[in-house]
Amino acid sequence: MLFTKECDYAIRIMRALSSGEFINVSTICTMENLSSAMTYKITRKLEKAGLLKSLRGANGGYALNRSLKDISLYDVCTSIEPDILLLECMKKDYQCSMNTQNTPCLVHGEFCRIQRILLQELQHKNLAELFRK
Repeated sequence: MLFTKECDYAIRIMRALSSGEFINVSTICTMENLSSAMTYKITRKLEKAGLLKSLRGANGGYALNRSLKDISLYDVCTSIEPDILLLECMKKDYQCSMNTQNTPCLVHGEFCRIQRILLQELQHKNLAELFRK
């Protein structure tokens, strides 16, 4: 749902790579106190999303694929968890007996408003601002 441990780790991985240098997974794990299995899994997702690039070999590792100012928190989070939702009932085809066409749920409506604000804020906060670089 909202912010999983993987999403938190993804942000920490991006912080470890914020220098722009290629850094190996072992070093990232040490810098951010992360497990290597989870770090490998997340770096692959970040690379697939186009946020990281990899270099194979003895001097290999990962580096940012774009500048920090061109990567938002939204980009990082949705590369890990495509559906950033406050509540399960916000899923597209979710059926809720308390939220029907004839009797809309006011709580659902309020969370939808908050959801829009959250997504806007995540889209407007880039990693350069977050990491003060």
